[in-house]
Amino acid sequence: MSPTLPSSDSPESCAETPDPILGQHPPERLSRIQLLRTLNVLMLVSLIVLCVVWELWLAPLKGGTGALAWKALPLTLAVTGMLRHRLYTYRWMSLLIWLYFTEGVVRAFSDRGLSQGLAGIEVALSTGLFIACAVYVRLRLKVLPPKPGKGATSAPAAGA
Repeated sequence: MSPTLPSSDSPESCAETPDPILGQHPPERLSRIQLLRTLNVLMLVSLIVLCVVWELWLAPLKGGTGALAWKALPLTLAVTGMLRHRLYTYRWMSLLIWLYFTEGVVRAFSDRGLSQGLAGIEVALSTGLFIACAVYVRLRLKVLPPKPGKGATSAPAAGA
């Protein structure tokens, strides 16, 4: 007797061999996860380039040394983790990005000229990156089994 392959209607056919990193997802969710990863990486690299170019060439602070360009360093630490689908990286990036959002909002209202426009771009990239990270994490966590309820782990009472 030969083993039968799962039919296309069965849940087992969603992914024949689960990815050790991504887990087992339906093909349409896997394609959305890949698209979100690409979007996250593109926005992250854009934000890194913006931070460096802004502070060194386009609109550095008057009398400054360009030291504010170092603010891009924490963002560079996330690139590898995002490329490797590290869920932990997406989680901490969704928290770290609020520092860049806040800086962009402050400088959008306090700076003038080109720096004000660049701050608006920083706010837009930060917001987009936060949303994309949150959606990515949500999609990835759909593969995890549900947690057992309180009654499922406790032993039944003996006698009554």
